[in-house]
Amino acid sequence: MPTRRALLAGGAAALAIARPSISLAADKRVVKFVPQGDLAVVDPIWTTATVTRNHAFLVYDTLFGQDESYRAQPQMAAGAATDADAKTWTITLRDGLKFHDGTPVLARDCVASLKRWGKRDSFGQTLMGVTDELSAVDDKTLRFRLKQPFPLLPDALAKMTAFVPVIMPERLASIDAFTQINEVVGSGPFRFVASERQSGSRAVYEKFAGYVPRSDGKPGRTAGPKVVHFDRVEWHTLPDPATAAAALQSGEIDWVEQPLPDMLPILAKNPEIAVEIKETTGSIAIMRMNHLHPPFDNPAVRRAILLAVNQADFMEAVGGADKTLWRTGVGVFPPDTPMASAAGMEVLNSPRDLAKAKQALAEAGYKGEKVVLLGVSDLANLKAECEVGGDMLTRLGMNVDYQVMDWGTVVTRRAKKEPPTQGGWNVFFTGWNGIDILDPVGHLSLRGNGAAAWPGWPEAPKIEALRDAWMAAPDLATQQKVAAEIQQQVLIDVPYVPLGQYFQPVGYRRSLEGMLPSFPTFWNVKRA
Repeated sequence: MPTRRALLAGGAAALAIARPSISLAADKRVVKFVPQGDLAVVDPIWTTATVTRNHAFLVYDTLFGQDESYRAQPQMAAGAATDADAKTWTITLRDGLKFHDGTPVLARDCVASLKRWGKRDSFGQTLMGVTDELSAVDDKTLRFRLKQPFPLLPDALAKMTAFVPVIMPERLASIDAFTQINEVVGSGPFRFVASERQSGSRAVYEKFAGYVPRSDGKPGRTAGPKVVHFDRVEWHTLPDPATAAAALQSGEIDWVEQPLPDMLPILAKNPEIAVEIKETTGSIAIMRMNHLHPPFDNPAVRRAILLAVNQADFMEAVGGADKTLWRTGVGVFPPDTPMASAAGMEVLNSPRDLAKAKQALAEAGYKGEKVVLLGVSDLANLKAECEVGGDMLTRLGMNVDYQVMDWGTVVTRRAKKEPPTQGGWNVFFTGWNGIDILDPVGHLSLRGNGAAAWPGWPEAPKIEALRDAWMAAPDLATQQKVAAEIQQQVLIDVPYVPLGQYFQPVGYRRSLEGMLPSFPTFWNVKRA
């Protein structure tokens, strides 16, 4: 079984000699960062790519943010009020909001932005489904009139995971939600420098002088004052992990988002480098199958795959030999979070029996149809998942067409609904931050709403009904009961396959301070 250690092919040994052509990060007003992959898409409503989400929070802002306890707090909003029957919400914008093009942020910009977001996002679709009217009352006030009470409204607007409810100018937000926007105009603490973007190599952000941080609250995740200490943030895409680690050691780079586990001991020995886990909910690896086309349009075929999956194979490939960096026995929700349970997990936790899986595949009617697997070349974690997954499917007896491409191309390709013979696909591998899937509302990959679902497009009416039941649950105990039922149904319908949980330490120069616990954010960070 291939492991990431093997995939490195001596990468750690190259650490001492590999060097990118990047000038030293000595300027106190500039921070140089290596993201997990290239910023191929800049529209956070068009893709769920994590690198695009991270980009979005530099240049855009949201009406609400989440604090360290994942509670919604006003961000662009000065505040929100609801009427006695909880069916009308009125949100007032705070003073000083301005877009990067110099125009003021108005309520109508927020309305258009939220409507666009609500067509793509799982939580947004739910909110818009209970909304009779969303309108701008005046330049600083927007109003939701609801069909029924929806107490999770601030939580929806504070969402910091894939498909972020960012606010952009009305002229851009009015563009169809399924059309990719390439112009970046936000009101966040940094301005995107489009003229310096180099595809596959670099993205640049400059401090937005017109940004006014909140005057109240405590900085935490995406809530509170966002105070900028750097004039410039440079993202340098370095697909070779050894090169990125070498640049961090030499001081050419300040911060590496995803150093490989095999290189962590080397980095940790350097007194000038800190190696820490910032996101404690980890990442959940998944296998996503296309439900529109054979063979994975057949639920029995998808269930046969469950019998073949060994989560330990995937996690060792991703996380290396250090078992403190990964976990198996992972279901629909992250371990040790309120909605996690063992319901139905026998199908993944029982001893693996490849012969039994092959028999189930044959009984499902698989007849050697080609399986187009979108392999990833430039993100080490996903490359490892793809290698293990392709090997698993081949050993299972499937006719695997393994097509290797960069992650940006995968993100574009997976949006295609055409058959694999016409440029479509059958399976890809990816992952979610644990915060993406803490509950059924924001959990995109379990949605079963067909054409409106995340790429893969499963039809799973029972999962959808249970999701509605979870949102209507009166207390935590009822929510947990419904979440267990959702997990059992997921392991029957198989909208996707969970492959395990891993924890990704970041590596950064100790000269940086003020880094918040979460995904990479660049406000409040400064050089000592």
